[in-house]
Amino acid sequence: MTSPAHELRVGLIGYGLAGAVFHAPLIAAEPDLRLDAVVTSDPERQHQVRSDHPDAVVHTRIRSLLDRADELDLVVIASPNSTHFELASEALDAGLPVVVDKPFTTTAAQGRALIDKARRNELMMTVFQNRRWDNDMLTLETVLDSGALGTVHRFESRFERWVPTPKSTWRDQGPADEAGGVLYDLGSHLIDQALRLFGPVASVFAESDMHRPGVEVDDDTFLALAHTGGVRTHLWMSKLAAQHGPRFRVLGERAAYTKYGLDPQESALRAGHRPGDNGWGAESAELWGRLGAGEDTHPLPTESGRYEAFYAGVVRALRDGAAPPVDPADSVAGLEIIEAARRSVAAGSIERPAH
Repeated sequence: MTSPAHELRVGLIGYGLAGAVFHAPLIAAEPDLRLDAVVTSDPERQHQVRSDHPDAVVHTRIRSLLDRADELDLVVIASPNSTHFELASEALDAGLPVVVDKPFTTTAAQGRALIDKARRNELMMTVFQNRRWDNDMLTLETVLDSGALGTVHRFESRFERWVPTPKSTWRDQGPADEAGGVLYDLGSHLIDQALRLFGPVASVFAESDMHRPGVEVDDDTFLALAHTGGVRTHLWMSKLAAQHGPRFRVLGERAAYTKYGLDPQESALRAGHRPGDNGWGAESAELWGRLGAGEDTHPLPTESGRYEAFYAGVVRALRDGAAPPVDPADSVAGLEIIEAARRSVAAGSIERPAH
């Protein structure tokens, strides 16, 4: 590990959407991190890395990165979902702390095995559940802490897109064991947020469909979760939503909070903006949610999103021994719900997550 006076050196595996749009820019924006190396076998992406991050070494093979593990302080895995377990295991064996993009692994058992290995090797490991730092999520946490809603009995959350033509990638057309489809992709975010807000889940019911021609994995899924604390959660995830429902609707005994629209940080990153830019994470007033009951509601300013908090937390974990920004056990709990949802779809039944 480098001394606190120096930047921590990061190796990034994968330069697709996750690597290029999320991880590389957020790593570059963190003053205590340096994007030292990127692994991608795709010639076009290699060229993109050299253009975006000219100081980073480009590797075509993962082995060549891990062979220089003593020159790195952290590995970030932003490769296809089905590779997360193997690559995280190899990085831990090489003695490197690890950030794994979501979904953590394709099965809960794999996630538990990685947690055990990280613990045995005394290495930090965390999962990039970045939507804990969405603007609406941060705002809702503040609303819940204030008690303005009273006791909450129902939580509705949607992550909907309009992509009527499937893409020819593993996300839409790969086999089931590649963890494609909206349940693993969008559902990993929604489930993690629900668990963080309202705690463990006792039962799961799911509906899942493949509507678009040619897809091999789900593109429209619904989950009903019963939390042990009494809240009922409904989650919708879709790539075939021509009109979007509310991002959040939270019903309590005193009031409700309803919010439309997605956090702007992903769009900003795609457009080349970075944390620290003027207006980063903020949204206009017409997109604010509404808080209240019946006709007596008022707009509630949305907090600014802050994805940069994730890597700031990684730095604290590596430098100061703080808890990682996301406990990987939380992501395993999310995978247990995904597995229960798949059993529910297959059997048409209510299922209990395995623990």
